[in-house]
Amino acid sequence: MAPQSVKTGAGMVYEIHPLQDRRWSELVERHPRSSAFHTVAWLNALHQTYGYEPIAYTTSPPGACLENGLIFCRAASWITGRRMISLPFSDHCQPLLQSVESWRLLLSFLQSEVHRNGFRYIELRCLESPGSALTKLCYSVAARFTYHKLDLRPDLDSLFRSFHKSCIQRRIGRAEREHLVYEEGRSDPLLKSFYKLLVQTRRRHGLPPQPFVWFENLAVCLGERLIIRQVSKDGQAVACMLTIAHGQTLVYKYGCSDGRFHNLGGVPLLFWMTIQNAKQAGFGELDLGRSEADNPGLVQFKNRLGAASSGLTYYRYPQPSSHSVTAEWGTRVGRYVFSRLPEALLVRAADLLYKHVG
Repeated sequence: MAPQSVKTGAGMVYEIHPLQDRRWSELVERHPRSSAFHTVAWLNALHQTYGYEPIAYTTSPPGACLENGLIFCRAASWITGRRMISLPFSDHCQPLLQSVESWRLLLSFLQSEVHRNGFRYIELRCLESPGSALTKLCYSVAARFTYHKLDLRPDLDSLFRSFHKSCIQRRIGRAEREHLVYEEGRSDPLLKSFYKLLVQTRRRHGLPPQPFVWFENLAVCLGERLIIRQVSKDGQAVACMLTIAHGQTLVYKYGCSDGRFHNLGGVPLLFWMTIQNAKQAGFGELDLGRSEADNPGLVQFKNRLGAASSGLTYYRYPQPSSHSVTAEWGTRVGRYVFSRLPEALLVRAADLLYKHVG
């Protein structure tokens, strides 16, 4: 599909299709701020599972090496309307832009896209952003999260000593005394074991699980970059996580556990084994992802692993409507219902719901 171009007041903006244009993969491969969420593999999984259309914008003309790029998925739903999100189901997706000028040009262009094509809003999920450029263009804060990243460059002894003594170190010792077994891989049994625990965990938190086909597509699209990690007791899985490799970064994307076995220390052991294996494989950092403001326990756990925290801000244009008491009440009711649905109905609800969110 040939790139489309649009002339703006400050220059040309070109539309490209990352699933067909190999220049996008080349940009992601070499750009220092790219992540697993920028990759064609991740975009393919989004497209295959939810039907989202990946689209990118750049100031680089057709045939030229891409110097920058801003990736979105176009989503359309009769419930949530037409939206452009960078990117759905992705903790963060830093715009691959080098200068404030390119920020201003592309973001100004996107504003016109909202009005021209009838989108409800566009959303950016920035780890870093030129705040003044965003606010001057009327982009406003839609959500704030805490983001954690663990530096894996210190030796293993130093990393272990950085853990909270009683909440992490001692619980790892307990898990080892209980002879919990660690394994990793990409087999169907491991994926199904992970999903079974995920459904339990999401129900415990009053949230629907992502549909199983999403994880099947991730496994196929990401290939060896995706690993399921699990610790078990006497053949019973007690904690699992799904990680994704990108460059020197290992991304912790999904985690789940069996609440009946939390006292065994399976979750701390799972992270410790993952850290050791990541070090052995040559990774320089562990991306621990975002934590919501209403989940202080998760923030505290990541802090106790010795991870560095920073702010993660989502921006929207136009400005989102203010959070109302009605919306908050609806969230509480939803969590109450999801926490009490039978597992079969909970999974079915997820299949119906997730194509409308992101």
